[in-house]
Amino acid sequence: MKLIAGLGNPGKKYERTRHNVGFMVVDELSFRHQTPWKKSKFNGMTSEIIVGGEKMILVKPLTFMNASGECIRPLMDYYNIPIEDVVIVYDDLDLPVGKIRLRQKGSAGGHNGMKSIIQHVKTQEFNRIRVGVSRPLKGEVIHYVLGDFPKAEQPDIIAAIQKSADAIEDYAQTPFIEVMNKYNQK
Repeated sequence: MKLIAGLGNPGKKYERTRHNVGFMVVDELSFRHQTPWKKSKFNGMTSEIIVGGEKMILVKPLTFMNASGECIRPLMDYYNIPIEDVVIVYDDLDLPVGKIRLRQKGSAGGHNGMKSIIQHVKTQEFNRIRVGVSRPLKGEVIHYVLGDFPKAEQPDIIAAIQKSADAIEDYAQTPFIEVMNKYNQK
């Protein structure tokens, strides 16, 4: 069993924002597999998919971004999922829009959702998929990440969401290092 957490903020106001690209990826997986979302007792929404016989618990924390670890850690404990079977999907300002990068470890890189997860799981060594949203040319980062993708960026971000979902489906049957090598080359 694997835990796939897409990071974002709950509510219609944030639904299509750059900061919610993690939610968009797990929503894509839920849509592909026609599985419903259910409220979890751990302050999140969950959906279960089966890919190649492997059960994957999809998660959207409802804690708001900066407290994502408060949802992820209890779910790991409840389902007895080790850290090596967890993947976190989130937005990354340091990658161009539409680019994805898979990693097995790393710092939070200034991302508050990742800081929270690292604090709660007590390690930086876990699988992640960073989805590029690029940096603002000017203005504050907070307004940028809480803004919607402009029309010109939508084809690139849709492709990145699809590619991220494909990588997660591959991960059901393939070690993450191999999935990482495959998708980081594209």
